[in-house]
Amino acid sequence: MNSLFLRRSLASVFASFPNFPKKLVTPAEVSPSLTKMMHYETEERGCPNSPEYRIYLKTAEGKYISPFHDIPLLAETEQENALPKKPKWYDSEALFNMVVEVPRWSNAKMEIATKEPLNPIKQDIKKGSLRYVANVFPHKGYIWNYGALPQTWEDPSHTDEETKCCGDNDPLDVCDIGTQVCSSGQVIQVKILGILAMIDEGEMDWKVIAINAEDPDAKIINNIDDVYKCRPGHLEATVEWFRKYKVPDGKPENRFGFNEEFQDKDFAVDIIKSTHEHWRALVEKQNKSQIECKNISVCESPFKCSTEEAREVVQSAPAFGTAFTVPQEVNKWYFL
Repeated sequence: MNSLFLRRSLASVFASFPNFPKKLVTPAEVSPSLTKMMHYETEERGCPNSPEYRIYLKTAEGKYISPFHDIPLLAETEQENALPKKPKWYDSEALFNMVVEVPRWSNAKMEIATKEPLNPIKQDIKKGSLRYVANVFPHKGYIWNYGALPQTWEDPSHTDEETKCCGDNDPLDVCDIGTQVCSSGQVIQVKILGILAMIDEGEMDWKVIAINAEDPDAKIINNIDDVYKCRPGHLEATVEWFRKYKVPDGKPENRFGFNEEFQDKDFAVDIIKSTHEHWRALVEKQNKSQIECKNISVCESPFKCSTEEAREVVQSAPAFGTAFTVPQEVNKWYFL
């Protein structure tokens, strides 16, 4: 993995939200001058390719934040009278913020650390070892930029009506089918296209299909049918990838709801709205889910902390160091 002590996100997001039936949380700590456009930066701690490696996010002003709780779900793209214009949920031009965890073609299973303060991005560990996704022919690592929608949460106490499965206790997963290869911790704006209902070891694990708004094809790809037309084979490959990616680890193939069919954009937005409500309930109440809800911006949250407390969390992590060597077996191919 290439290591830069500081990497600037290429996308910008705005710090306001659309109206909901209930009052939305708002980023109170953000100054008025930053509500127009905010750039996120990453700061690496520990040695890459080691269990201690972490990627923390912060604003351009140097305020450390949680990518899970402090980045708005919806991104603003227009302004009226110097104020952000609020997009509607079903507006075809509405954009959502995506936190990239795993760059396309890479193998390290990077993820938002939901049980650590400020939720840095780290590499998953299974049975004491760093987790790498196998290369299942013909795919090299992940076949999209893979990440999560901030301020969403698949509640493990919520049972899906169709699949009868409960949430996986993580933010909502996103597959960016754009052509740009992103970096871990990068925040991009995406258009929602559809969603796949994956069932992972009995848990509901939705996979949102989206495209980077900066992609050259973003103007002509607006829904799941457009993906079939403009990116032939990509959705079929997505199902096969998710079906088999755990088989090399000795686990059974994953299953899917809705007869393995992708659901449309409206359905996807409904799932996003639902998981956002579950997230809001999580951060506004004392919870027993073991999810770390420390944040600097959610006014209604009992877990809100000061910027100095957030800084102390990052400074307590190991200093950035030389990358460890990636095991050779990561390059192995599996033919299933």
